[in-house]
Amino acid sequence: MKRLFASSRYLVIIGVIGAFAAAISLFIYGGALTIQEIMQVVQSGAVSSKGGKGLMLAFIEIADIFLLGTVMYIISLGLYELFIDDTINLPEWLAIHTLDDLKHKLVGVIVVVMGVVFLGHVIKWHGEQEIAYYGAAIAFVVAALTYFTSQKKAKH
Repeated sequence: MKRLFASSRYLVIIGVIGAFAAAISLFIYGGALTIQEIMQVVQSGAVSSKGGKGLMLAFIEIADIFLLGTVMYIISLGLYELFIDDTINLPEWLAIHTLDDLKHKLVGVIVVVMGVVFLGHVIKWHGEQEIAYYGAAIAFVVAALTYFTSQKKAKH
């Protein structure tokens, strides 16, 4: 029974492969969208039919896709390091040795993703009051995540 539980950690490879495949898909999709947007700008001449604001929004949405790909990549690496092999040659800032390390890295990327999503809403904004509620909700989540990560650090 002990050997069975010791070996069961390799089941995590399913999550590792799934998260890695999702990351690759998001990076390829984001790259394709980037090329598509650039081609539209080149084909339409110096002035895009979307205008500067529309083009900026398109690239912010593409950046959001890349950030989500980064989240999936970090999840894949983190699970692999935690359960399979932690001797991967990675930069120190990406090394994950505990579940708390993985959570901290994910929280950082999640905060950035939420900021990018909010920026996209700001660019589309036409004076509606709801944006204040949306911004306050994001600020509340960021504050909660900051508190969560600071409490984990304080215990160590």
